[in-house]
Amino acid sequence: MTSLITSDLDRTLIYSAAALQLTVPDPLAPRLLCVEVYESKPLSYMTEAAAALLGELVGDAVFVPATTRTRRQYARIRLPGPAPRYAICANGGHLLVDGESDRDWQRAVAARLADECASLAEVRAHLLDAADPAWLLKERVAEDLFAYLVVERSLLPEDWTRELSAWAETKGWTVSLQGRKVYAVPKPLTKSAAVRELVRRTGAERVLAAGDSLLDADLLLTADHAWRPGHGELADTGWAPQQVTALEEQGVAAGEEILRRFTAMVTHEGRGVTGPVRGVTEAGRGVA
Repeated sequence: MTSLITSDLDRTLIYSAAALQLTVPDPLAPRLLCVEVYESKPLSYMTEAAAALLGELVGDAVFVPATTRTRRQYARIRLPGPAPRYAICANGGHLLVDGESDRDWQRAVAARLADECASLAEVRAHLLDAADPAWLLKERVAEDLFAYLVVERSLLPEDWTRELSAWAETKGWTVSLQGRKVYAVPKPLTKSAAVRELVRRTGAERVLAAGDSLLDADLLLTADHAWRPGHGELADTGWAPQQVTALEEQGVAAGEEILRRFTAMVTHEGRGVTGPVRGVTEAGRGVA
């Protein structure tokens, strides 16, 4: 059976120093492998055990990183093992094939955004108008597809994100708070749509997935089985549909446990367990 394994990266498989959440005494702390360097400084890590698991896994399944990062930000990451042939960047806005963005996919995404939601310019203007300079640190546009703010989280009013979400809903956009970043993303721009396209291209018979944020929810619901860590937006709300396993582990330990679960499932499938790919039918394949 061909398995397609897709996972969010930041705070799911890889972790900044601030997000590691190491709770064991220093002598018992796991050995870490740096997988991202930025401006000559180490930025993101996974445990060495997780790195070994991922290195083995890519030989047994189609592994697809699925990130909200831009293509340039994704290119900084050096995961163990061979470079994945496919990757999803900009929350589904770019489908990379051997490192290059697929032009057919770009055109399909652009058509959907034009038809189904308000423009980036309108949403960006509202974001800037609603933000307070007292807690706004930066404002950015990613790949001309969506916008995000970098904020001082401790000063962010409790109701601000909820009010922004309500406004964005009327425009066909969604809002997600991840760490110090507030993302505004068009609803048609999803990781799950890109995964369905890859299922069509690869002929994968089963999809396994992992993620921690609201922007990953559609990805996890597309999978036959999925896992979310014990931290993040989804954990904070207790979100755990039937096919999603809520892990207790948090921080970098959760990334390692997710890879153990992926490995166990692929090994189980290799012994003859079969099943359909949830949410992928002939009518639903391709851009969705």
